[in-house]
Amino acid sequence: MGLSVSEKIIKSHLVKGKMIPEEEVTVKLDHCLLQDATGTMAWLEYEAIGVKKVKPKFCIQYIDHNLLQADSKNMDDHLFLMTIASKYGAYVSLPGNGISHHIHKERFTKPGQILIGSDSHTPTSGGSGMIAIGTGGLDVAVGMATGNYTFNMPKIVGVKLTGKLKPWSTAKDVILEVLRRIDVDGGKGKILEFFGEGVKTLDVSERSTIGNMGAETGATTTIFPSDARTKEFFMAENRVKDFFPLQPDKDYKYSDVIEIDLGKIEPLIACPPSPGKVKHVREVAGVEVMQAMIGSSTNSSYHSFMVSAKMLEKLKRNMNTAFHVIPGSRQVLETIDRDGGLMSFIKAGARIAEPSCNACIGMGNAPATGIASVRSFPRNWEGRSGTEHDKVYLSSPETAVAAAIKGEIIDPRDLGMEYPNIKDPKRYIIDDKMIIPPKYGNFLRRGPNIKKLVYKTNTLDAIKGNVVIKLGDNISTDHILPAGAEVLPLRSNIPAISEYVLKPIDKDFVKRCKELGGGFIIGGDNYGQGSSREHAAIAPMHLGIKCVIAKSFARIHKNNLVNFGILPLEFKNNKEYEKLKQGDILEVKEVHKKLKSNKELEVINKSNGKIISCLLSIKERQRHILLNGGLLNHIKHEI
Repeated sequence: MGLSVSEKIIKSHLVKGKMIPEEEVTVKLDHCLLQDATGTMAWLEYEAIGVKKVKPKFCIQYIDHNLLQADSKNMDDHLFLMTIASKYGAYVSLPGNGISHHIHKERFTKPGQILIGSDSHTPTSGGSGMIAIGTGGLDVAVGMATGNYTFNMPKIVGVKLTGKLKPWSTAKDVILEVLRRIDVDGGKGKILEFFGEGVKTLDVSERSTIGNMGAETGATTTIFPSDARTKEFFMAENRVKDFFPLQPDKDYKYSDVIEIDLGKIEPLIACPPSPGKVKHVREVAGVEVMQAMIGSSTNSSYHSFMVSAKMLEKLKRNMNTAFHVIPGSRQVLETIDRDGGLMSFIKAGARIAEPSCNACIGMGNAPATGIASVRSFPRNWEGRSGTEHDKVYLSSPETAVAAAIKGEIIDPRDLGMEYPNIKDPKRYIIDDKMIIPPKYGNFLRRGPNIKKLVYKTNTLDAIKGNVVIKLGDNISTDHILPAGAEVLPLRSNIPAISEYVLKPIDKDFVKRCKELGGGFIIGGDNYGQGSSREHAAIAPMHLGIKCVIAKSFARIHKNNLVNFGILPLEFKNNKEYEKLKQGDILEVKEVHKKLKSNKELEVINKSNGKIISCLLSIKERQRHILLNGGLLNHIKHEI
C-alpha cells in the first residue's frame, strides 16, 4: 500500500521508531516556532539545557500575543526575547508585524517539511503541505537543542472533499462542519489529512483556516496536499522556489474517511461556550449582537478582509454594534490598503487593531457584561475574551460582518446582496524589514519580571495528599491558567502567575492548595484541551500538585504534565470518578517501582480505605522522564 502525504513527510524525516499508530517516532525538525506568551519560559528552558546554538535549519521567535503595554512587563519580555533569540541563532518577528501563524504561512512555509511550535494553532502551516504540530514550550526548547521531536504516531484520517463552496459558505464553515461531526475531542491521536477533488477549489489561505481550527478537534495536526493552488500562493509571495508538489499515493487507504460535499456546506456558527457547539446560523438568527470582530489567527486572509470591506461598502453598519478589525499580518493590512479595503473599514467606523492575537486571548477588546459577541476567532471558552460569563460566538468573517450590519445574528445569505467577487492578488506587498536575523551577540536584557526557572528535581516514590479540587469534562488550559491582560504578562514569573491557577472555576483553589501543601486534581474527559501553554502544568507543580487523575487527557497537556514531573493517571474504570470528592485523602505508593515495571498504579483513598486502579498510559521514554523529575532534567542528562 502507498503512503499518505503525512506519512511521506514523516518517513523522510524519521530518526527513530516505526510509523505504526500509537508507537513513538522521532523526527528531524526543519522549523521551530515560538510566540511571546510561551517563548520566555521556553528560552529559559533552552538556556538551562546549555546548547550554544539552535540545531534546526530555521527557528523564529514571534512577538504577537502580549502586546498591550500597560506597564513595563511586556516590553521587558520583548527585549529579553529579542536578545536571547539573537544569541542562540533564531530569527525574531517584531511586535506589530503580525501573528506567528499568518507570517509563517506567508514567508516561511515549505511543503514536505516539519515544524513544531509552542502554540496549539501551529497546524495553520498544514495548509501549505507541512507537518506542523503544536506542543509545549519545553518540547520546543528540547527540539531547538537537539534538532529532533518525539511524538506518538497518529492514525491518518482522510477528510474527503467533493464539490465546491457556494457563495457565503466559507472554509471556516468547513472546519465548523468537521467540529459539528466529531466535536472537540474527535481528532485525538489523529492527523486530519484533506484529499479529494474539492481540495483544488480551496486556496492556501482557506486551507490554512481549516488547519488552524483543526486544533480544536484535538487532532495532532491537519494537513493538505501541495498542488497548483499551493504554487499560486507561493508565486504571489515571490517564493516559488520553496514550492514542492506533494500528493498521497493513489492506492493509499486512510484508517477512516470523513466525507464532506462542499456544495452542501451552509453558514455555521459555534455557540458559547465551546468551539464544538456548532449550529446552522439560521438556527440562532435574531440574537442581539453588540460586538462583532473579524481577524485573528484563523480568519485574517486578504480575501476575507476584502469581502468584508465590500459588504460594508454596500450595506450600512449598525452603530449600536461595536465592530473590530484585527489583522493577522502587516502584509495583509498593507495589501488591502493598496486595494482600497482599509478605507472601507475606516469609513464604516471600524476599530482597527495592530496585527496581533490580542483580542483572541483576552488581551483587550473584552465585551460588555451579558452581551453577545460574534467573532471569526478559533475559541470561545467562557471567560477567554476577558469578560466573566461572556457569550462569544464563532463564525466566518462574512457572518460576523452580517451581524455588525444588522445588529443581530443573521445568515449572510439573508442580507439580500450578491457575494462580492474578490480574487486573490497576483502579488502581495512584501516587506520583511520587521523580521530580524540572528546577530549572535551575547548581551541579554533580563527585566525584573523574568524570574529564576522553576522545575522539579525528582519524582516522589510515594505521593500522598488531598483532592484539592474535582473538575468536570473538557476543562481547558484557559480554565486551568487563564489568559488576558492581567495574567499573560506574568508568563515569565511562575510564583506570580501561580496565584491564578483555576481562578475562573474556583477562586479559593490557590489558597486551599497552599494550606494543604498541594495534592491531587481530579478531572473528567479531555482534561487540558486547547492552548499549548505549559504554564497550566508548571504553575500547579509550583503549588505542589503531584498528580492529576482524569477520565482522559488532551494530547499537549498530558505531555506537559509528564514534562514537569506530574503523574497523569487515568481511571481504569470511569465509575471510580463518581466516588471521589474534594477533600478525600489519596496515596500512591511505590511510584518508582511501578514506573519501572509498567504496571497499573493503585490509588488508595485513605478517607474510606478503597483502592482505585489507574493507568499511566505513557511511553517508555516518558517513564524515564518522570523518574528523572521532568524533561529538563532528562534531556540535560542525555546531552
